[in-house]
Amino acid sequence: MTFGAIALALLVAAAAGAQAEPVLQGREAYGDWRADKPGTVRLIRPQDLVRPGATRSVASSSRVVPRPPQAELQVPAGFKIELFADGLRAPRIIRVAPNGDVFIAETRAGNIRVLRAGEGGKAATNEVFASGLRQPFGIAFFPNGDNPQWVYVANTDSVIRFPYQAGDLKARGKAETIVASLPDGGHSTRDIVFSSDGKRMLVSVGSLSNVAEGMGTPPGGMEAWSKTQPLGATWASELERAAVLAFNPDGKERKIYATGLRNCVGLAIQPQTGLPWCSINERDGLGDDLVPDYVTSVKEGGFYGWPWFYIGNNEDPRHAGARPDLKDKVTVPDVLIQPHSASLGMTFYQGAQFPPEYQGDAFAAEHGSWNRSKRTGYKVIRIKMKDGKPTGEYEDFVTGFVVNDTEVWGRPVGVAVAKDGSLLMSEDGNGTIWRVTH
Repeated sequence: MTFGAIALALLVAAAAGAQAEPVLQGREAYGDWRADKPGTVRLIRPQDLVRPGATRSVASSSRVVPRPPQAELQVPAGFKIELFADGLRAPRIIRVAPNGDVFIAETRAGNIRVLRAGEGGKAATNEVFASGLRQPFGIAFFPNGDNPQWVYVANTDSVIRFPYQAGDLKARGKAETIVASLPDGGHSTRDIVFSSDGKRMLVSVGSLSNVAEGMGTPPGGMEAWSKTQPLGATWASELERAAVLAFNPDGKERKIYATGLRNCVGLAIQPQTGLPWCSINERDGLGDDLVPDYVTSVKEGGFYGWPWFYIGNNEDPRHAGARPDLKDKVTVPDVLIQPHSASLGMTFYQGAQFPPEYQGDAFAAEHGSWNRSKRTGYKVIRIKMKDGKPTGEYEDFVTGFVVNDTEVWGRPVGVAVAKDGSLLMSEDGNGTIWRVTH
């Protein structure tokens, strides 16, 4: 056998060995930051859930520190990660314009910023596109395609849009208000996407509270409310919350698209199916290992449990007996993520740079836990798909943001596919954006 043939055989054997590495399931799929490493695959199923209160509920917030000089991010073999931009003001959601410009929401600063890559793949142009906004988060270009005419921005209390032409680094006109009022307060993030056909605008609105504390009884009583409202719709302080709302692109024909989604931070349209997907923060207070966060397709008219149930017909003990009519009407999410990971931005991979097996997979940013005794999250994960359908598995893709049990230097928020097929990710701890290439 020639040297080349031997080398090829060894590569094939190594690849087969990597494929044979077991998927962590059940209790083995759980862990803290020390067990995270690129390539680790996890599968958490509804039958794996522990009972409420199996462990005590712990408040353990991380302390964000400057990025240590020796800190290195880890990615799977064959990939490379490099700094794309730094010095940003807590960058959150990232969206890439059709011409390749990178739009970023600096939520706390009230800015939308535009970066443009130069030689070597690093940001060479850095401009504030719009400022003076109210906690901007979601960004979308409309209409779909290569020549959008508008940049839509989801503020925490409204949806606005700016006139746009490809290459604009500054808004060319004043903001036009499209939706004048979104539920305000509580979870502040509002993401925004347009359906594949461009006929609908979807906006996510998180809950005001953890589990609808103080919502009381609906107007006219429960029976009357449930007959006249969408399945699982909330009321009073939670009206139109824990939901995805739907509008025309001009902001009219407002309706509730789906309910029971405690905090759909990241919205994305799956290219193969046209279905919207959500990256969800679930509730706190039931122990270290409840309730799983999740990433899921979102069906119109679907009810996903909050606040009365979780992951199917599992009843939250804090609402015991409150909604027996909903018990068997809860949609089970597609991919369960370790509880308290704080899943935020998400995107689907359609680039040409990553290996073919990544085509159609999703990526999600895990911002990191506070309601857990041992820290988890603080990474970017890959959601595995097969023929456009989720397998239920997710894989650690970018790790290395945690310094020790109490300190972290990065908290991932946004993920987006650049025009060259690389993956961009933001972290709001030290104000940086990173670029993953293959």
